[in-house]
Amino acid sequence: MDVAVGGLTVGEAAANVGLSAHTLRWYEQEGLVSPVDRDAAGRRRYSTEDLDWLRLLICLRGTGMQVRDMRRYAELVRAGSSTVEERLRRFEEHRDRVLARSAELHRDLDAINFKIQIYRNMEGNCDAGTAAG
Repeated sequence: MDVAVGGLTVGEAAANVGLSAHTLRWYEQEGLVSPVDRDAAGRRRYSTEDLDWLRLLICLRGTGMQVRDMRRYAELVRAGSSTVEERLRRFEEHRDRVLARSAELHRDLDAINFKIQIYRNMEGNCDAGTAAG
């Protein structure tokens, strides 16, 4: 699909970034997406820049950023370069939260892997004719 020629429809843009059209429209209603250009018939047409923005929002949401924080970030971007310092601070704070959550997940994964190893060992013992609880 060539985005440069006329842009993508709501359905095409949603499919391109992995959202449903309903979710994409919700992002717009929530103020996460700036108004998208429209064609002569009034239909939304998404540009490459719009798709890049949506991918960033998906990344932020996927890393646990709250919608209110995403909305504030979008407002800061629209406000222009005078907000760069606050945007940087917000991203650094979010990164710290993501790193903390990642560390928690690694600890949890270690516990799961430990239990898997125990059960594999037990399974091996059961296969050898020993009954274990």
